[in-house]
Amino acid sequence: MELDKQRFLDELARLVNIDSVSSEPEGAGKIAAFMKDKYKSLGWLVEEVSLAPSIGPCLRIVNREAEKYDVLLLAHMDTVFPLGTAAKRPFRIEGNRAYGPGVIDCKAGLLSGFYALANLQERGALADAAVCVFLNSDHEGISSRYSAAYSTNLARKSRYVLALEAGRANGNLVYKRKGIARYHINIKGVAAHAGVDYQAGRNAVEELAHWIIALQAATDLSKETTVNVGKVWGGTGISAVPGQAGAAVDVRYYDAAESERVAGIMNSLQAHPHVEGTLAEVEGGITRPPMLPSEKTMALCRSIDDIGQEIGVEFGWMASGGGSDGSFAAAAGTPTIDGLGPVGGGAHSENEYLEIDTIIPRYELLCRIIQHIICIK
Repeated sequence: MELDKQRFLDELARLVNIDSVSSEPEGAGKIAAFMKDKYKSLGWLVEEVSLAPSIGPCLRIVNREAEKYDVLLLAHMDTVFPLGTAAKRPFRIEGNRAYGPGVIDCKAGLLSGFYALANLQERGALADAAVCVFLNSDHEGISSRYSAAYSTNLARKSRYVLALEAGRANGNLVYKRKGIARYHINIKGVAAHAGVDYQAGRNAVEELAHWIIALQAATDLSKETTVNVGKVWGGTGISAVPGQAGAAVDVRYYDAAESERVAGIMNSLQAHPHVEGTLAEVEGGITRPPMLPSEKTMALCRSIDDIGQEIGVEFGWMASGGGSDGSFAAAAGTPTIDGLGPVGGGAHSENEYLEIDTIIPRYELLCRIIQHIICIK
């Protein structure tokens, strides 16, 4: 069964033109309803999983119920773009590229996974296999806060996991990802008039400045650890000693010891303020563990290389600093490969694009990978 590229693009346009920001459950619910109908047309069992009222439904989809799955496919139905984005810049095609909010992150992956499984079922390749698909609605913005435990449990019941995030802009697949930690720092000082009562004040912004310098200095590129103070706020006016200040911090790492080191720096800053009379509160922690390859993962990578050479699809392998639900699967001990959707770039931006001529080759690669996994017993 060959993939009808025009049908794929028509359906992709429909999905892209639905706003599905994580914080608005209605739009993601429309994507879920579309994907539910697609899989039910194959005779698959589809369960709507309601994990929180603030997000759209997630979908657990299986060709048959089983205690152990041969393969679990992961993708997300939500995007980062606010309501109204699809109306402002709807799906469009220019040359070999398709554009629109979520076109590659991750709506093309949703369709690619479906059509790969439809192909394999049509050819009888899934007759003796147990396959699960999990589509979540809280990936973007809130780091799969509600669905992480659920998808991790599915990964533990699966022999292999394939994540349908986009292929990198250069066509590469992803075998490794950094872990992510997020922190919110709130500094409480004492507000005072900067001219009349300066000495009575305790400058929260000054204290925060020490935190910023220390945390930025905690970056260690030799270990590929990055610490980014990405947002700061504080004060009420130029003539007032600021009584409050705060920051949001992003930490990316491979080695768990590195995340502990950065947390230790914050603990020390909290225990020993530079500005007497200020108090710091820290909230947050690890939102995604690192996706680190096991020997079984690397063996699958080698098999995928052979498949790519056999069918003439070129790609390489790379590590990524971006987040994926594949990280939860890998942390659960299940061999995980990511970046298996069509190729594209510019995710989370107005220039997000899909390389149209990669749709069919990456779909064929995905079909062959799933078939190979099913044969591994």
